[in-house]
Amino acid sequence: MPKSFQQICKQAFITTILSGALLSFPSSSFFITPTKIAKAQEIIRRIEVNGNRRVEAATVRSYLDFNVGGPYDDALVNSSLRALFATGLFADVTISLQGLTVVVSVVENPIINKVAFEGNSELETSLLESEVRLKSRSVYTRARALSDSLRISELYRRQGHFSATVDPQLVELGDSRVNVIFEINEGNATKVKSINFIGNNAFSDSQLRDIISTTQSSWFDYFTSGGIYDPERMKLDKELLRQYYLKNGYADVRILSANAELAPDSSGFFLTFTVDEGALYKFGEVRVDNVLPELRSKSLEGSILTLSGDVYNAGNIDKTVEKLTLATAKQGFAFSRVRPRTDRDPVSRKINLTYVVDEGERIYIERINVIGNGRTKDHIIRREIRLVEGDAYNPLLIERANDRLRKLGFFKSVNVRRSPGSSRDRVVIDFIVVEQPTGELAFGAGYSSAEGIIGDISITERNLMGNGQFLRFKLGGSFNRAQGDLSFTEPRFMDKNISAGFDLFHKEVDLSDEASYKSHSTGTNFRLGFPLTENIWLATHYRLKRDELYDVEDDASIAIKDAEGKQVTSLFGSSISYDIRNHPKNPNRGLYLTLGADFAGIGGDVKYVRMQSEVRAYYPLYDKVTFVGRIIAGHIEGIGDGGVRLLDLFYKGGELIRGFDKAGLGPRDSNSGDALGGTTFWGATAEVRFPLPYLHDAIGMSGAVFADTGSLFGVSSRAENSCLSGNCTILDDESIRASLGASILWNSPLGPLRFDYAIPIKSEMYDDEQKFRFGAATKF
Repeated sequence: MPKSFQQICKQAFITTILSGALLSFPSSSFFITPTKIAKAQEIIRRIEVNGNRRVEAATVRSYLDFNVGGPYDDALVNSSLRALFATGLFADVTISLQGLTVVVSVVENPIINKVAFEGNSELETSLLESEVRLKSRSVYTRARALSDSLRISELYRRQGHFSATVDPQLVELGDSRVNVIFEINEGNATKVKSINFIGNNAFSDSQLRDIISTTQSSWFDYFTSGGIYDPERMKLDKELLRQYYLKNGYADVRILSANAELAPDSSGFFLTFTVDEGALYKFGEVRVDNVLPELRSKSLEGSILTLSGDVYNAGNIDKTVEKLTLATAKQGFAFSRVRPRTDRDPVSRKINLTYVVDEGERIYIERINVIGNGRTKDHIIRREIRLVEGDAYNPLLIERANDRLRKLGFFKSVNVRRSPGSSRDRVVIDFIVVEQPTGELAFGAGYSSAEGIIGDISITERNLMGNGQFLRFKLGGSFNRAQGDLSFTEPRFMDKNISAGFDLFHKEVDLSDEASYKSHSTGTNFRLGFPLTENIWLATHYRLKRDELYDVEDDASIAIKDAEGKQVTSLFGSSISYDIRNHPKNPNRGLYLTLGADFAGIGGDVKYVRMQSEVRAYYPLYDKVTFVGRIIAGHIEGIGDGGVRLLDLFYKGGELIRGFDKAGLGPRDSNSGDALGGTTFWGATAEVRFPLPYLHDAIGMSGAVFADTGSLFGVSSRAENSCLSGNCTILDDESIRASLGASILWNSPLGPLRFDYAIPIKSEMYDDEQKFRFGAATKF
C-alpha cells in the first residue's frame, strides 16, 4: 500500500531527530536503537481473545490493565496475567503483541462433573465431601485440588493416620468436563503407646490417665478409635489436668508441658505431661462484700458452696458465683456483678475468699443465635443457656451456659461470640457449636474366679435423634449367667432438672453349684431422679418383674423345692446419695454415702420391705498411699405371713468378705449344702493402697493390704416352715466372719485387673472358702 504524505513526513521527522541524537553522544556512550524506540511508542489498536469457550471475551478484557489506544507495556502485561490467573477460571494464559494487536490466549479450567474418593475406610465419604472445596459443577483448579488434599490429610492426622497420603487425579470426560478423584492411602494409625506424668505426687499416673481424654492403645483398639494420637486433643488434656487439680486443692498448679515423642520405628507416640502441683490449700475465711445498699446480704449466705476449712475447689467458686448472681437477680438487681477475690497465705496454706457484689454494666440481650447444630435440636441447646432475649447481659451466666453445653458431650467445641445489637445497650450472642458422634459400640471381656469367662456387648446413643436422650441396648453373661437389658433416659424430663427413664430386662442365672437351682427374671423398671443440692441426689423407681425358680435338682434342699415356681413382684423404691469424692473412678480423697429402701406389695405375689446402705471413705495417708474404708449393710423383712422368697434374699460371699466363695456365707441346709440366703447382712473393710516399690508408675500396678469383716444371717420364715415339714436342718447364726489379705491391682492394657489373696481368720464350719480371687473386666 502506498504511503500517505503524512506518514512520509512523520518518518523523515523521526529519522532527523534520531540522527541528531546520535551525533550529540560520544562513541563510548550507550545509544537507543530505532527498534526499541518504536516498541515503546507502539499504541494498541486492537485486543483479541482466543481459546475462551464459557467465559465471555468482555469478561477477559475486564481483567486487563491495558486498553485499546494505550501503550503496550510489559509491566501492565504482567499485572494482567496475575489478575487473570487469580480468577481461577484459566489453566493457562499468554499475552502477545502481533503488530498493533494484542492477542490474549486462554486455556479455561474444566468444569467438575463429580468429586469422588477412593481408599477411604476410616473416614466416611460424607465427611470428606463436607471438607473439600471442590464441588460438582464448580471450576477445577490445581491449587484448590492441592488445598483439598491437605485438608483431607489433616483429617487423617487427627485420626492418628500420620502416614496417610492423598493424590488428586483427573479423569477427562471431553467437552471441558472432568471427574476429580482423590486417591487416598490411609496407612496405619499411629497410636499412643504410653502416657506418663512427671511431677505428680498427689495423684498416681493411673488416676490422671482417667482424667484426660487421650487413652493408651491396646489390642482392642481394632474395634474403636481409642488410643489415637491427636495434637489438638493434648491441648484439651492440659486444661483437663489443670481443672482437676484446681478442684482438688492445688491452687498453684501449672501444667508445664505436654510433649509427644514418636517412637524410632514410628510405631506410636510416647506422651509425657509435666506437672508442677504446688501446695494443697484449704479455704480460710469466706465472706461476702456487698456494695449494693438495698441488697439483703444475709439472704446470700445460703448460696455459698465454699465453706471455711474445706479443701480448695475452684469449681465450687465458679458455682458459688453463679448462684450468688442468680440470688441477687431475684432481689431485683438484674445487672449485679459478683467477683471472687482471693487472698492466699502460703504459710498456713489457706485461701481467704471474698465475693464482691457490685453493679455491672447495663446491657440487654437482643438476640441469642445457635449456630452449627445440624443434628441436635435447637431447644435442647437453649435449655442449657438459661437466658432469653431481653434478659440482662451477664458474662458469667453466658460462660456457665458455655460450660454446660460442653459437658453434654454432644459437641467437639462450643464457642461464644458477642456482637453489637441495634443500639448501644443491646448485644447479640452467638453460640457456635461443632457436633461430634454420640453413638458407641462397646465390647466387654474378662475373667472372674466366681463366674469364669465373662463378656458383654452394648450399643449406646447419648443424643438420640438430637433430643439429648440416652438409649442403650446391652447383652452380657458368663457360663452361669445371661442377661439383656434396654435402657432409656430423658435427662431433662419436661424441661426440668429431673432425670426420668425406664429399663426392660431379662436375666437367667444358674446357681446349680451353690443352691441347686436355676432362675430367670423378666421385667421393667421406671426411674425418676433429681438433685437436692450440689452433691446430693434423690432417685425413685418402680419395678414390675416376673421371676421363676426352675430346674431344681433332686437332692436340693426342701426349702428350695418349696420355692419352685413363678411369682410377680410389684415394687416401689427410693434412694438418696451423697458424693464428694475427688475422682469419678479411682478416688483418693472424699466420701460416698447411699441409702435406699424398697417396698414390694403394690400388687403382685410378694410383700416385703428392703433397706440397704453403704458408706465409702477415702483418705490420703502419704504420697500416693490411700486409706479406703467401707461399711455396708442391708435388711429385708417380709410383710404378712408369707415370709420372703429365696430369690429376694441376700446371697453374699467374696464380694462382701474376701476369702469366701460366691454365696459362701450365711444360712445353709446341712443336708444338701445349699445356700438359702439371709435376711440381714453387714460388712466392713479397711484397706491401704500403695504403689509397688521398684516399679515405674507407667506400668500401672499398685498393691493393697486389707481386713474384711461382716456377717450374713436370718433365715426366711418360708424356708424354716419348709424345713420343719420336710425334716431338714438349717445352719444359721449371727457370728462374725473376718479375713486378712493382700491384693495386686493393675490397670493393664486389657482393663483393670485385681488379684486378691485372703485368709479367713474367723469363719463357720459350714461356710465355703475361696482364698484366691481374680477378676478382670474391660470396655472396648
